[in-house]
Amino acid sequence: MTEHSNIPVPPKGEQDKEANSLIERAVEQFDLGSFKPAPVPDGLEPKRRRKVRLPAIDLPVAEQPAMPPVERAAASNPTAENAAAPAPVQEMQADMPVEPARFEGRKHPIEREKLSEQGLIVPEGAVTGLLEEFRIVKRRVLVNASDLRQQGSSAAAQRILISSPHAGEGKTYCAVNLALSMAAEMESEVLLVDADLAKPSIPGLLGLPEGPGLMDALTDPAIDPVDLVIGTDVPGLWVLPAGNSTNNADTEYLGSARGAQVLDRLTQDAPHRIVLFDTPPALAASPAAALAKYVGQVVIVVRADKTGQGALDDAISLLGACPNIQLLLNSAQFSPSGRTFGSYYGYGG
Repeated sequence: MTEHSNIPVPPKGEQDKEANSLIERAVEQFDLGSFKPAPVPDGLEPKRRRKVRLPAIDLPVAEQPAMPPVERAAASNPTAENAAAPAPVQEMQADMPVEPARFEGRKHPIEREKLSEQGLIVPEGAVTGLLEEFRIVKRRVLVNASDLRQQGSSAAAQRILISSPHAGEGKTYCAVNLALSMAAEMESEVLLVDADLAKPSIPGLLGLPEGPGLMDALTDPAIDPVDLVIGTDVPGLWVLPAGNSTNNADTEYLGSARGAQVLDRLTQDAPHRIVLFDTPPALAASPAAALAKYVGQVVIVVRADKTGQGALDDAISLLGACPNIQLLLNSAQFSPSGRTFGSYYGYGG
């Protein structure tokens, strides 16, 4: 049978010593608690307590760089992390307003008799073969615009450039008729831009007053192009004149960053607006080629008895910055299908 014995318990004083840590026992053994810091000589203690300031921080008030107002506000409120906006954003906002581009100018009457004399569509007039033809053209253009918008072309889908290879092929005639036809669409509006800067003609065709327009907005960043749009008494139809031409730098202004801002402004927050650009002939002047990169569609007007194949190929090449180019045959006297628009209403042959 195994023998058991009780472990001896040390006396009370010895038990307390065992409970102390090694450091505490070393302090008691070697009397380390008797050590004290050396006395501080007289006159030295105030110097050690004096606050030391770095020269780089303790600048005179006059030498401190002035903080811009936005940065000063952010410094006083550390939680305002987004208080200081980048300088380029501030400049863009100063040049171009951020409000939706709503046209609210005074509306001028369009001379209906003048439209009839020039063979153009007369708003609120009788249904004619010309009206039916441009209804077909309009529908095709609007379908393409809708497809481009669904493909992510954004504002470019709302811009349509109308040109021709040479002068006298009917580009302005087709641009005005297409604008008048589109203005009849429900819940939409059309802005007809006179981009033939050297020879503007749209205000004269419609009987509208001349005035500042596209080029004025391009050359002066303080001008909002929305303020230069002219209203008409045709519901949904607005006109932007060409304005004052620079004669030697029109194309450069159109192709500049300011040109992109102006065009974006014309469709800003206006998804139901279509912008038609009547440009100079592609082979006679360069503005059409400069504008082609900003639009979703190009309509090249081809005159049946005048436009040659070589000129058409050259025009398509110059306007190739826009991948969606369509041809509009003008002044055709013969229809291979025998189709005559307007005959149902009594106006066809």
